[in-house]
Amino acid sequence: MKRILRELYGSGILFFYFFKWPFFLLFPYLYNNGLNENYILNMLWFFTAGLILKDFYSIYKNRDS
Repeated sequence: MKRILRELYGSGILFFYFFKWPFFLLFPYLYNNGLNENYILNMLWFFTAGLILKDFYSIYKNRDS
């Protein structure tokens, strides 16, 4: 069971590391062209927006140190 959870965690990290910018930029286009009312993708978009804001915050924080 632990092995499965580790694999899911690792694949989630890779997925959001490489896919957050394309998803963040292309989702508004998809939303305006007929992919509305999909709550899972809406939540994923907000999650990726939070990850991007966290990245900018960490860059800003490390720059001031």
